[in-house]
Amino acid sequence: MVYGVILAGGVGSRMGGEKPKQYLTVKNKPIIIYTAEKFLACTELEKIIILCPEKWVEYTKNLVKKYIAAAENRIAVIEGGETRNETIMNAVSFIEAAGNLDDETVIVTHDSVRPFVTHRIIKENIEACRKFGACDTVIPATDTIVESENGLNISNIPNRSIMYQGQTPQSFKALRLREIYHSLTENEKNILTDAAKIYVLKGETVALVAGETYNIKITYPYDLRIAKSLLEDEE
Repeated sequence: MVYGVILAGGVGSRMGGEKPKQYLTVKNKPIIIYTAEKFLACTELEKIIILCPEKWVEYTKNLVKKYIAAAENRIAVIEGGETRNETIMNAVSFIEAAGNLDDETVIVTHDSVRPFVTHRIIKENIEACRKFGACDTVIPATDTIVESENGLNISNIPNRSIMYQGQTPQSFKALRLREIYHSLTENEKNILTDAAKIYVLKGETVALVAGETYNIKITYPYDLRIAKSLLEDEE
């Protein structure tokens, strides 16, 4: 089976306010609903799992009922974990409990606050994951990347032509992802920034899927203004 896994565990501290950013409304609809609708439109995804903080589970279920009730049977809303990767492991455990975890089970993991993901990106994630076992959505770096080990001086300026900016989705064969994750030491787990790094740490292949510049992550108040403009363009 192929599962869409929408990660909605963020608390939105950089956005400000009490409500996590995935629940903020843009043009009369919460951001997380726009993202769920993009996944629902992709028929290759047989089930969609939304993972959020425990105190927001019922709230999220109510949003699903309000905005996308017709597709409610394709969506499960469950509690996430303490970290991004633990949240993904919760999704894998949910799949296993349903009796659907095997060597060919694919999970397409995606930020709930990236509502402009396209069907093409999702479909190519599924195809690349089936072929290579794991993939990451990226766009070429357009700005020079500067490294600084102390935050004060430049340590290195990498070759921009081989640099990419990571987006999501990131997709994995779920059983293999769990095996690799549980093989990590605690020190290795502590340096993880996303799920793709689990594979990189163990020398596993992660294929690249071309993203889009407009597949933005809504993080700051300025991003909300961009999102509103993009949604007006989609109308």
